[in-house]
Amino acid sequence: MGPQTVLILPLSALDCEGFSAIVCIVKDIVGDLQKLKDPKRAKILARFFKTGKGEYGEGTVFWGITVPDVRSVAKKHLDIPLSIINRLLSSRIYEHRLTALIILVEKYRKAKESDKKKIVNFYLSNTKRVNSWGLVDLTADKILGNYLLKKDKSILYRLARSKNLWERRIATISTFEFIKNNKFTDSLKIAQLLLRDEHDLIHKAVGWMLREIGKRDQRTEERFLKKHYNSMPRTMLRYAIERFNERKRRLYLRR
Repeated sequence: MGPQTVLILPLSALDCEGFSAIVCIVKDIVGDLQKLKDPKRAKILARFFKTGKGEYGEGTVFWGITVPDVRSVAKKHLDIPLSIINRLLSSRIYEHRLTALIILVEKYRKAKESDKKKIVNFYLSNTKRVNSWGLVDLTADKILGNYLLKKDKSILYRLARSKNLWERRIATISTFEFIKNNKFTDSLKIAQLLLRDEHDLIHKAVGWMLREIGKRDQRTEERFLKKHYNSMPRTMLRYAIERFNERKRRLYLRR
């Protein structure tokens, strides 16, 4: 019985007797989530996260569970090993992966330095499963960004050049941790690398990080904008200048 089959079977079809401990723990977590399903909300989320054929979220299934409710389930299972997190991440159901990643963030936050490296390596080996902006934004700065704060950051530049949309977004959002610590250099370099990216989700992510820099140091943000605003995608620019006064926003948008 493969991991995906276990995770999407009805709860009544699962019986711990005769199965491994991993399957039994997964059954418990999935059972807790299954009680919170909301079909109406699931349909709305499926449209919002673009799960149609050919869209960026194609193949993802939603159960319609709110993030606070998912967090309440995750909180009950924070001691699960990476092997079980890996099982949950292999599911096509969004809330399974969300639960896994909420737990992973908490495990990282509480881990010793040696264990943090293992968690980061696990995260990097699963970037293709962190395949939604909601999942990226929940984890990238808190795991990868935090780990790299005082370390070599070359991995972020490799991710920023990836053909995989989610790896490029991970590279961008990871730098939020640097920004929160008033370190802007890598955020600006990655923003420059992604100025000509074709995907709207990257435009929004880069614009958001530029806006966060501006909250802390508007001069630094504006130096970057004055150099690049003429060539920036419109969405990226709009996100970046969102907090500016109306007069200044009009000046930047007049091009």
